[in-house]
Formats: sequence, C-alpha cells, structure tokens
Amino acid sequence: MRGAGELRAKEEEAMSKRALGLTLFALAAGLAANAARAEDLIAGLPDDLKTLYIGATSTLAPSAYDNFKPPAAPWKWCHSESYQGNPWRVTVTNELKRLVEGLKSAGIESSFEVSDSNNDTGQQINQIHAFIDKKCTVITSIAGSATALNDVIKAAYDAGIPFITAAGSVTSPYAINVDSNYAAWGYDMIKAIAKATGGKADVLMVEGIAGHPIVAQERAGADRALKEEPGLKIVRTVNGNWTANVTKTVVLQALATYPGKIDAVWTTGSESRVVAEAFAQAGRKPPLITGSITGDALGYWKANPDKYHFTGHGVLPQWTAETLFRVAVRVLEGEKPKLNTLMMPIPAITEADFPAIYKPCMTPDAVSVFPVPASDPVPEPMLDGYFKAPAATKGWDYAKVPSACP
Repeated sequence: MRGAGELRAKEEEAMSKRALGLTLFALAAGLAANAARAEDLIAGLPDDLKTLYIGATSTLAPSAYDNFKPPAAPWKWCHSESYQGNPWRVTVTNELKRLVEGLKSAGIESSFEVSDSNNDTGQQINQIHAFIDKKCTVITSIAGSATALNDVIKAAYDAGIPFITAAGSVTSPYAINVDSNYAAWGYDMIKAIAKATGGKADVLMVEGIAGHPIVAQERAGADRALKEEPGLKIVRTVNGNWTANVTKTVVLQALATYPGKIDAVWTTGSESRVVAEAFAQAGRKPPLITGSITGDALGYWKANPDKYHFTGHGVLPQWTAETLFRVAVRVLEGEKPKLNTLMMPIPAITEADFPAIYKPCMTPDAVSVFPVPASDPVPEPMLDGYFKAPAATKGWDYAKVPSACP
C-alpha cells in the first residue's frame, strides 16, 4: 500500500509540475504578446515620441476612443483629485480651471467642477460615480491608485464620458493617460547622483505617497540604476508624502537615527528646499538633492548658495495641467489617440540653469511659485504625433500662460 501511495504522490507531483509549467508558459506567452503589442503601438509614433517610452513600466494598449462621438457644447468638465494637500496639486487644479474657463474664447461654453478625496481611494470612486450621475462631458483625474479605479472608469466609458488621467497612469484600457516616464526619471536621478559623486555615495531615499502609481514607477527606475552603480549605498528610505512638513519631519528623523554621512538625497517631489533646511538644522553637510525644482527652492538657493546643491528636473504643475487639458480637448474633438498612454517629456534642470529661471518673487517662502518654461515643453506639432486625426487644440495659446511672477 505504501508503494501505491508513493506512486500516487509522485504522479500528483508530476501533474502539479506540468500544470505549473503550463501556467508559466501561458504567463510568458501573455507577457510576450503584451510586449509585442506595446512595440507595435510605439512603432506608430514619430521618433521624438518613441524615445519617451524607453524603460517605461506603464501598461500600453490601443486607445478605446476610435469611435468616440464628439459632444456638443456646453461642456461640463469634472476633475477628480486624489489629494490637494500640497501646492503642486493646487497649482495643477488652478491652471486646469483657468484653461477650461478660457474655452469660451474659442467658442466653447464650459464649466469646471473639482472633487478631492484626500488620499481615500474609496471616496474617489464615490466622487467619480457622482460625476457620472451628473452627466459630466469629460472626467480628468490624478488617480490615487493604478488599479482601484478601473471599474468606475469603465462605468464612465459606458456612459460616454472620456476619462483622462495625469501624473500617474491607471491600468484600465478605457482611460487615456497623460503621463511621463517616471521610471526613467527615477533612473536618471540615481545616475545623476553617481556622476556627480564619482560613483560612490551614501544616499537617503525620500519617496512620495506610499502606494501611489508614480512612486512604484520611480522606485523601479531607481532600483534598475542602483544595480548599475554598486558604489551607491541606500542608508535610509522614508516617505515624505510630497508634502513639505511631512518631508522635513521624516528627514530630520532619519538624520537623528543615522549619524553616518549622507552624500545625496534622492527625492522625487517638490520639497528639495525643506530637505536642505533639515540638513542645515541638523548641522549636517549639505547633500546633493534631486527632485523637481520649485520657486521656494530657487529662493533658498539665492539666499544660501553654499547650502543648496541640486540636480534634477522640472516636473512642473502648470504644464502637467496644460498637457492634460490639451489631450482632453483633443479627445472631445474626436482626434483619436493612437494609444492609451501618452508620454510627456520632463525637462532636465541643474544648478547651471538657475540664473535663467530664478525670478525676484521666488523667496524661500514662495511654496506656491513654480518656474514656467520660456517655451512650450510639448509644442503642438509634437502633440500632433499622438493622434490619428490631429488638429490644433482649441482654446490653447502658450503665450497666455501666466508667468511665475504675475
């Protein structure tokens, strides 16, 4: 009997291994198919857009809006925010509101409404359902989760309401994501630290809101670069929630619990000024700081050039709102995006650029001031490359974007 039992066990083990093998084969085949589809979608883009997808982790799919029928005016524009607790997000909303209300000059009557779920994904889902019930013409969003909103996004699509995201992709095939390659950004900032420090540095990592889609993308890129830079050592990782007071608190706590040297801070938000202040408050040597440049950081640099060292980019809220607005208008006009995720460039900014972008209104307290590029980072001909039936964006004129110091 024992021999028969052992035989059955071996047969069951063999069957289990075959089943696992089939599952892995199916998974691998699915991944290969998805990769091939993504390659085909990117292949249909102009060369200047193709490069924006190198190293991207976002899920790519065909657009679901090939047969979308443009709605008649007036437009009811509804914006679903997952978090309005920092100046960057508030600036996005304010600029988006300005643009939507300015559609009147292009002959399109429109209204603007915003909701804020304060990092509560369930609340954001409920608020989007409310927008659907109100028969919004379009729903734009900064989503709090890459996956949790998928069902309500499908509900909006079924109701004939386009769902357009910014600052972090969702995985729903029924959304259009106006995003940037944050995995490449995370990678580039680690490589910038390695270049500036000769490839050897102790690094503090300051991430954004835990669980946010962008955080996962940025860290994936950073981890890829760290494998190529064995001389960089991560000494602490904290979450600053992309909020100044939280970031300063967690950085001070990290400095208090880690007495060793810190050569650089890899941070992905707009809080580089408070990071520098925390090091100065703790009596520590000023580190090299990455992230996105802001007006208050430029003001701090101007007042304390020996305490602030920066290399990074301009993930600027005005142009985040502007690209979101322009893509949404084009979708409403029936221009047919070529794919579901449209990558936008992130301008690189180092200390060498500071004299040109610094303005007198940028003081260390100017937390709501963000630099405005002298020229459009995404010119209309470049944006045209994402659409099958491109036309100039109604209501859009970069020359009318308010300056950093009105």
